[in-house]
Amino acid sequence: MKSIKPSTPSSPPATGEEPDDRELVTRAQQGDIPAYDQLVQRHQGRIYGLIYNMTGNQQDTEDLVQEVFLKGFKVIKRFKGKSSFYTWIYRIAINRTINFVKKRRNRATLSLNDLDASVENDPAYVELSARESPLRDASLSELQEKLNKALQALSEKHRSVVVLHDIQGIPHDEIGKMMNCSPGTVRSRLFYARQQLQNELAEYVK
Repeated sequence: MKSIKPSTPSSPPATGEEPDDRELVTRAQQGDIPAYDQLVQRHQGRIYGLIYNMTGNQQDTEDLVQEVFLKGFKVIKRFKGKSSFYTWIYRIAINRTINFVKKRRNRATLSLNDLDASVENDPAYVELSARESPLRDASLSELQEKLNKALQALSEKHRSVVVLHDIQGIPHDEIGKMMNCSPGTVRSRLFYARQQLQNELAEYVK
């Protein structure tokens, strides 16, 4: 299997001339390493985004993306096709990242140099913009830092649903499959997480 480069955006969706995920999985299960490399290239961008928004640290994210896809390759034969490949690999990524974050609690959890430059994609910022609430005189970097800290303050499960739904646009029922819970539980966690983010950002709203 080729070396994974997490910072590289994921490849465009498969076209009619390219094998779909199901075919690539079948080939990978038969030991076809290039087929698995195609799956990695196709989905690593979204996995990177998921993990980065849960850890807030670039180096940790790159390491975890490597671990997730290596783990996926080792257990690909267990994949039964009852869900899509990305749902399956997302489940591995979520579990791996949650375990990592729990172990990391006793050391520094945020690198200011690793803050996401795309602040407009952050759920709390989107919510504030939708309400047309003017921001106080605060620099973009200050708001950026506050948003990232607000996400890191959420529990792993609540942060996961925010990242998956509000940032990556995955539907409630699909998230439920990834996290082994009902869509209703996903909505409940999402509602609570959004409230927490709003509270954390209250000082920026007039």
